[in-house]
Amino acid sequence: MEAEAALELVKHGATLLLLDVPQNTLIGIDTQMFFSGPNFKGVKMIPPGVHFIYYSSSNREGNEFSPIVGFFVEASPSEVIVKKWDSKDERFVKLSEEEGERYAQAVKKLEFDRQLGPYALDQYGDWKRLSNFITKSTIESIEPIGGEITIISESEMVGNVHKTAMEKVLAEQLKNSKFSKPDKKSPSNGCYYTSIPRVIKLKGVSGQDLTNMNLDKTHILETILTKQYGGSEDSLLGELQFAFVAFLMGQSLEAFLQWKLLVSLLLGCTEAPLHTRTQLFTKFIKAIYYQLKIGFQKDSKDTSRAEKGATTSLDESLLSADNFLRHLCKDFFSLVLDAPVVDGDLLTWTRKLRELLERTLGWDFQPNSSVDGMHLEEDDEFAPVVEILDDPDH
Repeated sequence: MEAEAALELVKHGATLLLLDVPQNTLIGIDTQMFFSGPNFKGVKMIPPGVHFIYYSSSNREGNEFSPIVGFFVEASPSEVIVKKWDSKDERFVKLSEEEGERYAQAVKKLEFDRQLGPYALDQYGDWKRLSNFITKSTIESIEPIGGEITIISESEMVGNVHKTAMEKVLAEQLKNSKFSKPDKKSPSNGCYYTSIPRVIKLKGVSGQDLTNMNLDKTHILETILTKQYGGSEDSLLGELQFAFVAFLMGQSLEAFLQWKLLVSLLLGCTEAPLHTRTQLFTKFIKAIYYQLKIGFQKDSKDTSRAEKGATTSLDESLLSADNFLRHLCKDFFSLVLDAPVVDGDLLTWTRKLRELLERTLGWDFQPNSSVDGMHLEEDDEFAPVVEILDDPDH
């Protein structure tokens, strides 16, 4: 990059200034990660907009890491975000407004320029595809008190939630971790995700009608869009992306559970994709396509990072062990690909998603594949459940 162009990016891009960072601390922004050296003080040339910043402290040898702590920001042009390491609590804290402004002016005078790593602009396209529906409003409505997302706060929160075999393994790892106790110093009480009902429960509706409503989740989708998102399809997609980023980069189990609920809701619809919400489903399939494609990407640094518990790659075994996605995708693919009339964009992205899963995970969605023989276990969360409420007191 030419010197003049680089200087313009330094001046107009945002800057993340991190003070007193211990060596070997993992620092992440979006899909990029750094391990701090003796002179590392943050990241420059950050494109304005929404970003996810996350970090994890290590022991002196740099081979054991604490659970990741992350937070979303919306960076303005030329903004300087200043954080200082608190060695006692092992987390970044804000400075006073006056002190923060003093450091911000020093950054704008390029006094820290040599100690700031550049944002890798060649990776920005991937980040935009993961976050294009996340807005400032999305962040403000979902983020926990204090803004920090961390699995440290989730050990009790997810303890009693219905979990698949894969989720139980993740929860057990958390339970056995030395970091599994609730962080009493942190004000975080978890994110404020939208409540997604698994089944419809209505008074005065016949059993057959309730069964139909629960087999096709279009009614649940329409109710949630109206009541929870003010009719905004993009707000729902923003929460889907927020949860995925918090899970992939922030390693939040709570976020994975919410992402799974939203994906299960959308893939469980049969009326909406073809008739009433075609544009929403085109955007949804495109969004989840990029989530999985980018999540499955691995670079040469992933092996060493994974050994330290630090990676932004999606573990394929997570989706393979928990076949909810395979089961729902098979039904959704059949719905769209076998439809006599279907929107061209929806058809294109559905085919791309199927090809990605077949190529990456080796899943076979052909009509006579073994997935047809899959059965729903007794406690399977996707088995239809009908509940008729005749008593007005219940």
